[in-house]
Amino acid sequence: MPGNRVTMADVARRAGVSPTTASFALSGRTDMRISDAARDKVLAAAADLGYRPNVTARSLRTKSSQTIGFVSDTITTTPFAGEVIRGALDAAREKDHLLFITETGGDRAVESGLVNGLLDRQVDAVIYAAMYTHYVTPPPELHGRRVVLLNCLAPGFDAPSVIPDEIEAGRTAGRTLLAAGHAGGIWAIGGHQAIPASPDGNFAGLERMRGLQEVLRDAGGRLDGVVECDWNAEDGYREVSRLLAEGHRPRALVCSTDRVSFGAYQALAEAGLSVPQDVSIVSFDDQDIAGWLKPTLTTVALPHLELGRRAVELILGDSPLGASTHRVLMPLRERASVERPRPTD
Repeated sequence: MPGNRVTMADVARRAGVSPTTASFALSGRTDMRISDAARDKVLAAAADLGYRPNVTARSLRTKSSQTIGFVSDTITTTPFAGEVIRGALDAAREKDHLLFITETGGDRAVESGLVNGLLDRQVDAVIYAAMYTHYVTPPPELHGRRVVLLNCLAPGFDAPSVIPDEIEAGRTAGRTLLAAGHAGGIWAIGGHQAIPASPDGNFAGLERMRGLQEVLRDAGGRLDGVVECDWNAEDGYREVSRLLAEGHRPRALVCSTDRVSFGAYQALAEAGLSVPQDVSIVSFDDQDIAGWLKPTLTTVALPHLELGRRAVELILGDSPLGASTHRVLMPLRERASVERPRPTD
């Protein structure tokens, strides 16, 4: 029957049983008296004919479409976070669910239309995701729905959030330097310590600084200074160059991103300083550039794959969803940019 969908009636005819018997056998029901021989005939006929259940009809019975809506701002077109999608897709596939992926570009009107489109298609749940961790206001259409917030937080919205554990990431950076013997002479570049935790604030920067300062303080170490700047290579280059020109000689830098570290490498090289012999550097994100820098960059990785996976596992779990925060650990990528400081003269 090329070009035609195989129906349950076709399976029943091939197996020589009634459509009701075929239906019960294919649905796996055990509350009806069906002989093992009849069940085996139905399953063999279904396999021979290539039968696939009608998902739409099944969803009417089960009240589940086995689909999840994934609404993001710019994740799908950003190379750094593509693993978020892969993690979500893998977890959904393992649970026999499909993911409908949409992107709003940050446009609220587009967002409302896309969310309504997903709900019109009877998705079982919605993952509301953001490219970088910040506070959001989910659209009103999602209120009262089964929703998980991915890489964002919405105070007052009754849904769990899955975010990177940026506080522990800051602690990891601090412990890495302390383990190498750096107790002072440490500067944070691009720290964003002073920006308030608000919808316009830098959530990751604040949490990383909190963890870093906590670990140094508890160990009797110190952070000599925080240089505020944007998180790009040119900003790291400019601010580290300025720091050196003012006569400061850091023994270690904690850079807010790998891109900032790239700029710091350039500034240090121009000043005749080497990494890590003169200045150790630890960073965050684990972008592709981290493994290509010379020397390779020690950095705390964003757990993109695990974030996407955790959001799907949470939304497909049996437990009721409510406001809570699930932090995903950020692993350390130890490379060659940190070593014990040279003795001072």
